[in-house]
Amino acid sequence: MNVLFFGIARDIVGTSELLISDLVNKPTVNDLKEYLMARYSEFSKLTSFAVAVNNEYAKDNVPLDQNDEIAIIPPVSGG
Repeated sequence: MNVLFFGIARDIVGTSELLISDLVNKPTVNDLKEYLMARYSEFSKLTSFAVAVNNEYAKDNVPLDQNDEIAIIPPVSGG
C-alpha cells in the first residue's frame, strides 16, 4: 500500500511517500500505526496522528487493502 506522510510525520520517516508491503494479512489502520511506531520510534512521541484512507479519515478498525492510498496526518496547530 502507498502511504503518504505530511508535516512532522514526513520528517520522522525521511520521505513523503513509502510503499509498505510487509504488514499482516488483512491489516487495519491500527496495524499500520503499530507498524510505524515499531519502525520509527519518533512516532510514539506524537500525541496523536490521523490516518486517512482513500481521502477519508479512518478509525483504527478500518481494514486496509494493498490498493489503498493512505495519508498520515500529524496534529497541526494554528494561531
